[in-house]
Amino acid sequence: MKTALIGAGNVATHIALALYGSGVDIVQVYSRDIAHSAAIAHKVGALPIDDMAKIDDSIDVFLFAVKDDAITELLKRAGKKDVLMIHTAGSVSMDVFKEYTGNYGALYPLQTFSKSKAVNFAEIPVFIEASNDEAERQIEELARKLSPEIHFVNSEQRKKIHLAAVFACNFTNFLYDISAEIVAEAGLPFDVLKPLIAETADKIKTLSPREAQTGPAVRGDKQTMNAHLELLKERPDLQRLYTELSDGIKLGIGTPSSVF
Repeated sequence: MKTALIGAGNVATHIALALYGSGVDIVQVYSRDIAHSAAIAHKVGALPIDDMAKIDDSIDVFLFAVKDDAITELLKRAGKKDVLMIHTAGSVSMDVFKEYTGNYGALYPLQTFSKSKAVNFAEIPVFIEASNDEAERQIEELARKLSPEIHFVNSEQRKKIHLAAVFACNFTNFLYDISAEIVAEAGLPFDVLKPLIAETADKIKTLSPREAQTGPAVRGDKQTMNAHLELLKERPDLQRLYTELSDGIKLGIGTPSSVF
């Protein structure tokens, strides 16, 4: 299948390299910034373009790996095409393509992507859905070139998976950033927290998150929590966040599994 990759960000970069490594013919890479499309295109033997109107008529697949709110505008520029259209978004309905083609769907890899950090697609679950059986067959064929772990879902399921990912990844990373600020105030590097973070992530390989929960909130240690809130007295925003998260733990967790 001759493929046009629409996008040149983190997700697009990783998917392009993985598909190219699996033998997919990526013919063109689009970005509104030609330098960005060229950065990927030269790695996968494709032609960089900065105009949707320049997409070749021989293309079989449009693979959109762009920001969610950019898909609709790019489709307007592309117009109706008798091709397979796929997006990689977690929270966008596949029906965004309905007015432009009869064959469409979604291919959502559940992972966080940064250009400078390699990922192993063989370990990444990929969630797909399609408008019809033939589209599903083609999307599954493409997805299996990325990963052996394929899940067939509908748009509502995919939206919930994406929501869960925001809690598990984006919010967690935001808390890492807060932690980095706090240890820096103590004159220490973020590295001192990395063994703790690694062990926390490792525990959920054998325990459920609920079973693995530790800390002052699950123990009901009000003295420690009050001391922490006092340390945050100059940051009322973090006091509120600390209180809300602690209350959530107290309400959501039953018997503590261990003491930290």
